[in-house]
Amino acid sequence: MSGPRLVLVGPMGVGKSTVGRLLAERLDVGYRDTDDDIVAAEGREISEIFVDEGERHFRALEKAAVATALTEHRGVLALGGGAVLDADTRALLAPHPVVYLSMDVEEAVRRTGLNVARPLLAVNPRKQWRELMEARRHLYEEVATAVVTTDGRTPEEVAQAALDALELKKA
Repeated sequence: MSGPRLVLVGPMGVGKSTVGRLLAERLDVGYRDTDDDIVAAEGREISEIFVDEGERHFRALEKAAVATALTEHRGVLALGGGAVLDADTRALLAPHPVVYLSMDVEEAVRRTGLNVARPLLAVNPRKQWRELMEARRHLYEEVATAVVTTDGRTPEEVAQAALDALELKKA
């Protein structure tokens, strides 16, 4: 099968970028993040896109970025936290090995401080994070080949758990 060796999904702040880079290193493949692709293509931060054009416009950019990356990239691919909201994107993920990195709200607070740089969490971040997870958890689980909890684990431990869950080794 062509496409990424593995795809990481999960909420913002769960460590997809950090764990993704570790996985790419361990598998001796490249790392790619669709949020980075969008920032590079648009020449501005995601928070600016949200403010200037709104979430709907961003989600269209995200959908296109994911479709492109799934076709082009052969290494470890990390998706933005909301990428799974799109039904077409979920369908595109079906043939790929997908790891859902999960965490509880207390871990999210520790990791991110649930700060305002995250556009969807600007007001009452804990409550909004919980609501986002209630809306998205089943979608992450739907696309996941494996679920790896990150609570209380180092990025290295999470990366190893993901490799073990998918039984992946260097090609």
